Amino acid sequence: MSMGHRGAELKGVERMDIDAAQTNRDRLLETIRSFDGILELAPGEGGEFPRLAWGDFFFYYAPDGVIPTAVQPYATIVTKDYPDDRLSELDPAGRWRVNIHVGSASFTELVGESPRDVGARGLDAPGRDFSEPDVFLPHPVYGSLGWIAVVNPGARTMAAIVELLRAAHEQERRRVIRRAQARADVAARDGAGDAGVVDDSAADDSAG
Repeated sequence: MSMGHRGAELKGVERMDIDAAQTNRDRLLETIRSFDGILELAPGEGGEFPRLAWGDFFFYYAPDGVIPTAVQPYATIVTKDYPDDRLSELDPAGRWRVNIHVGSASFTELVGESPRDVGARGLDAPGRDFSEPDVFLPHPVYGSLGWIAVVNPGARTMAAIVELLRAAHEQERRRVIRRAQARADVAARDGAGDAGVVDDSAADDSAG
């Protein structure tokens, strides 16, 4: 086999790998977009978000369609390295990473150590390659907070990723409902207090 033919063959394999990675990403996006109450933030050219975020995806539970303030997404898909997050080596074509907040118990089950242990150890775990595809890893930056990451999900991880995303979405839905109920309870108590003040004033007026 000539070197030229061999080079063309390798390029063909690489092209197939890139196409497969993009297909998997598109399928995962389609699944996430089917979740009830999902809000997908996808910054792009001409928008209000920084250029660095263009091409990435951030997922919230927000049935009113309004991006929550002071709330982190429960999952993201990133398609490039960030200045403080380069260990996954996402810059080459066809590489991307899904990140999910799964909490301590699921995190420990998936990666074999707790978020606290990851935070204490840092990024120096022996034998851990944050660029390895299709395996569950601690998030290189937010692992200590219960975030997992998978580079280029495939046959080994995709089904589990979908279930983890569904669970994270449901957990966020419950959180949003609890927050809304807590705000409603506070408003109701404040309203009752105001009503009491008005009633007392009315009674005083009548007595006068």
